[in-house]
Amino acid sequence: MDPYAWSWNPEALVAVPALALGYALAVRRYPAPRWRIACAAGAAVLLLAVTITPVETIALNYLLSFHLVQNVVVAEWAPLLAVLAIPPALAARVPRVPAVPALALWLVNYGVWHLPWIYDAALRNPHTLLHLEHLLYFVTGLLLWWPVVHGDLGSGAKAVYVFAAFVLASPIGLMLALVPEPIYAFYEEAPRLWGVSPLLDQQIAGVLMSVTEAIVFFAVFAVYLVRFFREQDAAD
Repeated sequence: MDPYAWSWNPEALVAVPALALGYALAVRRYPAPRWRIACAAGAAVLLLAVTITPVETIALNYLLSFHLVQNVVVAEWAPLLAVLAIPPALAARVPRVPAVPALALWLVNYGVWHLPWIYDAALRNPHTLLHLEHLLYFVTGLLLWWPVVHGDLGSGAKAVYVFAAFVLASPIGLMLALVPEPIYAFYEEAPRLWGVSPLLDQQIAGVLMSVTEAIVFFAVFAVYLVRFFREQDAAD
């Protein structure tokens, strides 16, 4: 298979426009400022960028590093933008999402799908298990970010929550970067691309996963930490 071929994933080409249409209809009733609409557009662009472009082709046929970046986008980056896109008036109509269960669900889902035998099974069944994996990544990602963006926690508690999410999820990337042998049979057997060995690919994957997670988590953590200190100054 040509590694630079576009995937034209039919599920993504249906699901992402459907979500965009649903959002467009929602904001007609619950108006949103332009920055929230831009967040919705950003989430859609990110999802399409990792599901219909050569990123998808390389992730599912050649390199673990591309697949892990794809997972971070689907499980963390795109859900955050999607939750930011929701107007508060619409969010208020959604049942409250408790922070601790939301974080626990996201962590358990993230960890289970990275178990070697489940990970390999998903890659060998891209039209069933892999789609389920990505769907659950996105849904639990929405749950993860909902208490941060629309919850009633204080700014300090939100900063602690985001920091805890990063700390509890980061061992996966660190493990992949440090383990001295490949752990996913699928990528050991995959055709080599650009001369990257399975072990080097795994090490790159672990580093990329940690870095891309750190970018989004520490950005949000910094926002709420600064807000917390400002609130304390105002109170004083």
